[in-house]
Amino acid sequence: MGTVPWAVYAPTRRKQHWNPPDGLDWATVERKVKRLQMRIAQAAKEGKHRKMRSLQWLLAHSFCGKLLAVRRVTSNKGKNTPGVDGVVWRTSRQKSNAVRQLHRRGYRAMPLRRVYIPKKSGKLRPLGIPVMGDRAMQALYNLTMIPIAETFADANSYGFRQGRSCADAIEQVFNSLCKKTDSQWILDADIASCFDQISHQWLLENIPMDKKILGQWLRCGFLDKGELFPTLRGTPQGGITSPTLMNMTLDGLERTARKSVPFNVPGTNRRNGVSVIRYADDFVITAKTEEFLEKRVLPAIRTFLEKRGLSLSEEKTGIVHINKGFDFLGQRVRKYRNGKLIITPSRKSVQGLQEAVRRILDEHRGDEACMAIRRLNQTITGWCNYHRHACSHRTFRWIDTWLFYRIKHWLHYRHPNKGRWWIVKRYYRIDKNKRWWFHSASRHGDGKMEQMEQRELVCASRTRIVRHVKVKAQANPYDPAWSDYFHDRKVRKRYFNSDRRFVEERGCFNDAKRLREA
Repeated sequence: MGTVPWAVYAPTRRKQHWNPPDGLDWATVERKVKRLQMRIAQAAKEGKHRKMRSLQWLLAHSFCGKLLAVRRVTSNKGKNTPGVDGVVWRTSRQKSNAVRQLHRRGYRAMPLRRVYIPKKSGKLRPLGIPVMGDRAMQALYNLTMIPIAETFADANSYGFRQGRSCADAIEQVFNSLCKKTDSQWILDADIASCFDQISHQWLLENIPMDKKILGQWLRCGFLDKGELFPTLRGTPQGGITSPTLMNMTLDGLERTARKSVPFNVPGTNRRNGVSVIRYADDFVITAKTEEFLEKRVLPAIRTFLEKRGLSLSEEKTGIVHINKGFDFLGQRVRKYRNGKLIITPSRKSVQGLQEAVRRILDEHRGDEACMAIRRLNQTITGWCNYHRHACSHRTFRWIDTWLFYRIKHWLHYRHPNKGRWWIVKRYYRIDKNKRWWFHSASRHGDGKMEQMEQRELVCASRTRIVRHVKVKAQANPYDPAWSDYFHDRKVRKRYFNSDRRFVEERGCFNDAKRLREA
């Protein structure tokens, strides 16, 4: 491995502790990796491909890059999920040894562990779980690909990209359809089994990374019920590089759709109004007329996907008018008779929340009410924070009413021999605004150390509606010219959250105050 760059360690420098205060200086590690990534993005932007590949090789073999790759796979949600070898990295010694074992020479990817998770439609989604070593290698080479993917990405692609989210995609949909002169017809499309059907040949010919390593990942196979199956198509849905590979495969979709239609509507001076908004493999395309979408855009999209081994899902693809509305990313987008475009939570999204609440209440029928309230608060708060950028206040009030009667039924089930006034005195309180609040208390500890824990159910209608400011289409987090822009957006996000819990953390109070005064 060569000489260890002790500059990335804390001043003690005696033992290789993984965590602070006596461990690695992660700020220095991230700064060095980010500097190399910016150089890769600059070389890709200038068309210097040889320099770009040299910098990619330098990052893939750097000690800081290996440290950051191991840190990612040991700190994400899947850190305790083993592969086919049943190994996970928990101790600092295991993580340090993993950094030393990340070598290209002699690398051989192990088969994936096949697991199935249920989908909303009732079907099962297959996932491929790599071993920890393969995950770390994917995270390492993913660091070298992300700057290139961000440099050449479609302007209105928002899935699995740094500094972009579902809220940006929904805001772009609003900007493309809100005016009276905007497009009226929408192609709502979805790609069938996108991760599982991407052509290996196309990936090996077009993805700018080490072909030997990429081929190992694509052809490693998977184990299902003790039997080894080959992987002839697709990328492992569960691997770290899969989202980046999918985005790079679909980049160019927006340009293809725009070129398929003339700039102006024939016989008029109006522009064709073609715009593409994509989040991962789910996208919508707008146009002035239905004929443009059906006879020009749709065939061009099918040809574009066929070259990559993909196809559109016939069940989820259709052309609709804006007055009828369509669902996109859990939101209902529709323009009404007065010409006003309104985006609200979709019916399926509300039904998903109701199903989650019913499941939580059923699981805690015999437990303390505090445990149920804790899980309900997490579910309701997360759902409301996702939809708080749309016109959701009326939906939030309806959810509060529905929750009141659902919890009332749950309490009567828990106490079948008690009257309603006993239940009210035990579980409810009334505030100054004459509102009923469901709360509960539980005791923890023994004897004198006993403590009282009190929890209240959150009120969905108290979630503040915040209009989201969309990220600029050409903003690149790996371009030094956009560094201040992304820093200001991060500060705004921390300041304008619903509970303001980040305002005084991490030294952001002064920056937030400056933005508020501006």
